[in-house]
Order: sequence, then C-alpha cells, then structure tokens
Amino acid sequence: MDTPAYTPPVTRATVRRSAIAASAVGVVALAVLIPLGLAPYALFGCLGLALGVLNSVMALRAVVRFANTKPSKARFSGSVLGRLAVITVVAFACALLFRPAGIAVFAGLAVFQVLAVASAMVPLIKEIRKR
Repeated sequence: MDTPAYTPPVTRATVRRSAIAASAVGVVALAVLIPLGLAPYALFGCLGLALGVLNSVMALRAVVRFANTKPSKARFSGSVLGRLAVITVVAFACALLFRPAGIAVFAGLAVFQVLAVASAMVPLIKEIRKR
C-alpha cells in the first residue's frame, strides 16, 4: 500500500487560492461579457483559466512525484515540456478554429498566471509583515 505523498501546506494553499481566484474571475467575466453579447469570449477566457488551473494542479503533482520517486531530471523535464505542449496545442487550436473569440483562451491563461503569482506572494508578504 502506497503512503500518501506529502505536499507542503503552503503549496496546496497556493494552488487552492489560485483556483478559487480563477473561478471568481471566470464568474465575473461571464456576468459582464454575456450581457454585452460577448459570450464566446467569456467562455474561451474561462477555458484558458481552467487550463491554467489544470496546469497548476498537474505541476504540483509532478513535483510531489519527483520528490517521492526521484526520477531523472530529463524525465521530469520531459513531463513538464509535454504538459506545456499539450496546453499550448489546445490554446492554439482554439485560437485558430474559433476565430476571433478563441484567442480569449490566451487571455485566460495570462490572467491565471497573474493570479497564480499573486497567490504565491501571499505567504511571502505575511512573512515580511511579521518582521
């Protein structure tokens, strides 16, 4: 029987905060853009946010797996590149197949990255304030 993988609480909390913030941004985007007649942009933006959350969760799992099993760096790098390649292909496919609204997938991915960085800064800011 496998022991559960240990994930640092700060890391889990960061992913959780990012996912919650992405959900909130997605709901706001839907609420604002659908009445303006821009529903496809809102939906593709939400898809970009979801891809960002998926990437973040998969990255967390890959790091935990790497820490527990100690695979080669080449194998770990390959999994990172593979994950990013799949997300990029999905984003480009949406942008090309569903022009012009599909480009909003990239906007969703970009917004998620900003949210993820801001979420990762929260513990750092708390630590700085303690001093």
